[in-house]
Amino acid sequence: MDNTKNQHRKHHLIEYANGKSLEEINGSIEVPKGKGFWRTLFAYSGPGALVAVGYMDPGNWATSITGGQSFQYTLMTTILISSLIAMLLQYMAAKLGIVSQMDLAQATRARTGKALGIILWIMTELAIMATDIAEVIGAAIALNLLFHIPLIPSVFITVLDVLVLLLLTKIGFRKIEAIVACLILVILFVFAYQVALSHPDWGSAFLGLVPSAKAIANHPTIGGITPLSGSLGIIGATVMPHNLYLHSAISQTRKINHDDLDSIRQTVRFTAWDSNIQLSLAFVVNALLLIMGVAVFKYGAVKDSSFFGLYDALNNTSMLSNPILISVAKSGILSTLFAVALLASGQNSTITGTLTGQVIMEGFIHMKMPLWARRLVTRLISVIPVLLCVAGTSGESVIRQHEALNMLMENSQVFLAFALPFSMLPLLMMTNSKVEMGEFKNSGWVKFFGWLSVIALTFLNLYNLPSTYEGFGVWSKGTADILAYITIIIILILLAWTCAELYHGDKRFAAEGNGFGQHEKHLKGYHKKD
Repeated sequence: MDNTKNQHRKHHLIEYANGKSLEEINGSIEVPKGKGFWRTLFAYSGPGALVAVGYMDPGNWATSITGGQSFQYTLMTTILISSLIAMLLQYMAAKLGIVSQMDLAQATRARTGKALGIILWIMTELAIMATDIAEVIGAAIALNLLFHIPLIPSVFITVLDVLVLLLLTKIGFRKIEAIVACLILVILFVFAYQVALSHPDWGSAFLGLVPSAKAIANHPTIGGITPLSGSLGIIGATVMPHNLYLHSAISQTRKINHDDLDSIRQTVRFTAWDSNIQLSLAFVVNALLLIMGVAVFKYGAVKDSSFFGLYDALNNTSMLSNPILISVAKSGILSTLFAVALLASGQNSTITGTLTGQVIMEGFIHMKMPLWARRLVTRLISVIPVLLCVAGTSGESVIRQHEALNMLMENSQVFLAFALPFSMLPLLMMTNSKVEMGEFKNSGWVKFFGWLSVIALTFLNLYNLPSTYEGFGVWSKGTADILAYITIIIILILLAWTCAELYHGDKRFAAEGNGFGQHEKHLKGYHKKD
């Protein structure tokens, strides 16, 4: 009788789920024991690539290139600091998944009430959809530029990437990791090639990595942005909440013995190596984008920082900085490679966005959908604002249409500012906990830089909300500021609520003997007896 019910439930589109994170692939990949460093690292490599994709998605491109056009190499230090913060947060996320055997959504929900779990789920879903809007815009524009397909059909074609996802689910997770890594290398090659042709001032570029007050100055204003707003844009486009949920889930794809501390230590160590190597590549890509803004184009030449504008600029020899670039641009290869990289970036984000959506749905509200169905629903929702934007500006000039799409992409990122603190704070609190992590809890320096990063990013995201609301162009400055301050108060109240529930949840876990800390005591006691 029970078996019949279970079989019947499997046919439902939406099912109850409260098992392992991404159960179909959890612990599915064997890793070697007692082998050399490089062979072991190769076995653990892959999850870092899926995470790194989020740090080089279409949302990063305009901010980095515009930053280079406006302020030369000044904002290189912002890209470096953002990348270092990302490495720290992703390390904690992966470690939480490996040690606790729960992803960030599951671990948070286990310590909080149902009401807060639903609120956090909704906020994170909105953040994922906001990211998806940028992917829809990037992929649709790439199709338009490469194949001259009108924008509205291109937007609808992006929905068909669900078929790509269906195919990928059949070939195995290890192959998905390999495909994503290859697409990252395509993006890296495109920008490295274009920058190499431009012969940038590498001395100034490396000098720009040194922290300077110029990167957060309120003047000068160039192209409507200051160094501070440019830095905030880069930070906002770099550190995204869904990557933390994703990494805490896919770090569990390797098969390890959780009753063996050495096996857990090896997994934490090599997962950190994988993550840091891949995020270093993401840093290189973002740095190349900024250098591209400085060296590929003449200073101040790019007036239209949309993807259309950048594509046209790579075709326009009067905007390029040296004769080699000009001669190559005449063949059309620079602009074509740019569009190919844009398409590759969008497809990469399709895979990671869908996996993250499944993670937070299962973790926060214990519901599960087939990956293809989930992708179809979220993509159809995400294309609506893009279609409205394209249709609403169809009678206006081409430049106005491009500006409207660019503005939609920038404004959609506001949900990332809402959701980011609610992923960072629980992550830090749980990985600081001896109850949850045992010997794997954060060391003193990780705690210090963790709190510094979380407080700084939360402050910067909230600090930028008034100007973000003003940028919507819907309300007057006074009304936009009032709405922004109300939003900030609501976010701070929700953060206090989250912290309180996590604190009490940790105490409850300790009292009930749950958490890895208790399991670790048992393991160490068992080994002492032996």
